[in-house]
Amino acid sequence: MDLIDAIRAIDKPHVDDVLNRLYTPWGENLDPDNVLKEYPRPQFVRDSYINLNGYWEYAFCTESGDESDLTIPKDMEGIILVPFSPEAMLSGVERRLNPESYLWYQKKLPDLTRKNQASRFLLHFGAVDQFADVFINNTLIGSHSGGYLPFTVDITDYLKFGDDNLLAKDNTLNLRVKDTSDSSYHSRGKQTLKRGGMYYTCQSGIWQTVWIEEVPETYIRELFIRPENDLKTVSIEISTNRPTQVSVKIPGLEQVKSASSASEQSQYNNDFEYSSDTCPCVGIDHSEVSPTYYHFTFEITDPHLWSPEDPYLYPLQITAAEDQVKSYFAVRSYTVEKDPKGFMRFCLNHKPYFLMGVLDQGYWPDGLYTAPSDEALIFDIKEMKRLHFNMLRKHIKVESARWYYHCDRLGMIVWQDMVSGGSSYAKPMVSYLPTLFPKVFGRMSDGPAYYKTFSRGSAEGRSEWINEMKSTIRYLYNVPSIATWVLFNEGWGQFNAAGATIIAREMDDSRPIDQASGWFDEGSGNFRSVHNYFRPLTVEVEEKRAFVISEYGGFTHHIEGHSSVDRVFGYKKYNTIEELGVAYYNLMNGTLKPLIPRGLSGAVYTQLSDVEEEVNGLMTYDRRITKINPDLDPNMTARINEY
Repeated sequence: MDLIDAIRAIDKPHVDDVLNRLYTPWGENLDPDNVLKEYPRPQFVRDSYINLNGYWEYAFCTESGDESDLTIPKDMEGIILVPFSPEAMLSGVERRLNPESYLWYQKKLPDLTRKNQASRFLLHFGAVDQFADVFINNTLIGSHSGGYLPFTVDITDYLKFGDDNLLAKDNTLNLRVKDTSDSSYHSRGKQTLKRGGMYYTCQSGIWQTVWIEEVPETYIRELFIRPENDLKTVSIEISTNRPTQVSVKIPGLEQVKSASSASEQSQYNNDFEYSSDTCPCVGIDHSEVSPTYYHFTFEITDPHLWSPEDPYLYPLQITAAEDQVKSYFAVRSYTVEKDPKGFMRFCLNHKPYFLMGVLDQGYWPDGLYTAPSDEALIFDIKEMKRLHFNMLRKHIKVESARWYYHCDRLGMIVWQDMVSGGSSYAKPMVSYLPTLFPKVFGRMSDGPAYYKTFSRGSAEGRSEWINEMKSTIRYLYNVPSIATWVLFNEGWGQFNAAGATIIAREMDDSRPIDQASGWFDEGSGNFRSVHNYFRPLTVEVEEKRAFVISEYGGFTHHIEGHSSVDRVFGYKKYNTIEELGVAYYNLMNGTLKPLIPRGLSGAVYTQLSDVEEEVNGLMTYDRRITKINPDLDPNMTARINEY
């Protein structure tokens, strides 16, 4: 073990740092009047779409001590560019929302013209960090908790309409936001109030697109698409807010099926606290009746299978009364099976497929959690494909829906992490000692006797995480590119991982599960998943699970003018880009590749880009320089799957 590198990698808070003002090319050229205007939900598309991104008014208010005090400030402080959080440069505010304060938003809604007096207006929030209260015309109409999942509010009954009940004008939307960041047990990912090392600047408020759509009186609420493992059958479940005639069509194949009889019980696991309304994981629902479910099964002759090399997507059209939704799906399967040599392997479409992965934090220097443009999201994916990666591990963050869409259509497999939470982490127990002594401290139980050790002493916090895990799986269930759910990372807020694995599998038994990435493995899930930064890479073969190195590498190289600070955090430092390139080449070809025939099923390099002082990215934080030359081994992707 390289003990010196391990000691250097102990992260420390640096709260007094003033970060360099780095802009990505997209942030530098941002048009405030045209911010993230693309349709935000590509797997559930309607023609009705009013984008509310742009300038809103804002005000910070100190908490009064009475959370029931919902008085909207009379005067706003300034303007904020939504959907960038107030901490982000692109918001124009650059001010932190502290746990003891509230952030108020205000927006005059555009005039809304109804198609008929029975139609409804739905207000969608892609994500608001962390607790949100929604007001229309000074009336509180709903609240939502959780900073990473979308929610929807039916605002129709609170709008001011003209005499004909068709034109709504002079309406005001307010939003009150509170964010505890890492001062409580709520899920926050890599955010911290004391940034430094592997933990980054906290962000808050609206950070994904806000939009309104008009729906008819009877409309489609939710859609579940399940390609079966036989690689020819596709099961589709649809729910509507009222019973009606529903038809489903796969254009090109001209397969059309319809149903008018409905089952009141979904075939999918609905046992969680959120209701839903056109967007899974919604916390607010004004529907008068329970949803009605419809089941469809299609068999596709000679299906065109999806893969990173050939990411074919089938279009899908759903009609329910006057409502129409466009979607898509892929025919593919993700399994863990034995290869001809007896090794358990990750398999794509029932064939062993080596996962050449990279860790993706989803941070931007100018937008923090929010990419400055759709083109920026596309660039990250395409650049990683150019570097011969076929998988991205979305690390402890739920990304915007358009990012998953681009992975689907460009051909990038996704391993999706759940967002971590829990009280203040006991770093010696969950990070340092397992790194130094993985066979001793890395196998500690995560049961009730150790809840406090894992920062999970709060029963309410444990229950909240389970509900958010279930909601995340439900929300992202249809995404073709998502191949694995990663439940816990390095023990951060971990508890009852074996039980969580059972719950996750009940929600979705079509994908493998990485129960505990790094250490504190409870023996279930589909992978033995280890992190290895300081020892020679090895393989630990198991009889029933595939072996993956879910984090490794972390090679650092600081490039002046393209880093947030002059300080360097990482796992192995290289002074020149040439030294970095040689080390990376030797790691991939001399160390990693020989492990594949010995049972290695996948590996995740740390990381896609630098993030603040963590300069171990393949690209700089501003995305202007790629540090690695992929042409050192142009045939690496093809050769990597030769077992």
